[in-house]
Amino acid sequence: MLGVGEQPEEVHQVMKDLLAHGCSMLTIGQYLQPSKAHLPVQSYITPEQFDEYGTVAKALGFKQVASAPMVRSSYHADLQAQGVMPD
Repeated sequence: MLGVGEQPEEVHQVMKDLLAHGCSMLTIGQYLQPSKAHLPVQSYITPEQFDEYGTVAKALGFKQVASAPMVRSSYHADLQAQGVMPD
């Protein structure tokens, strides 16, 4: 989830770290504050920035990437796992 103060370089480094630990699927979405008791949103990421993160993730080697404001970790999980997860 993005929008809590991270910098693009940090997002790129997390992608590399995930790949180094065997992760092959990535979902990137906009953090939305669920209540006043939770962290506030610091920034709203543009659709273009989400597209750029998706492009970077694919170039780095992720087999499956979903990157958009309303993407969540379960975002079309069944479809995303096709061809990535063993039967």
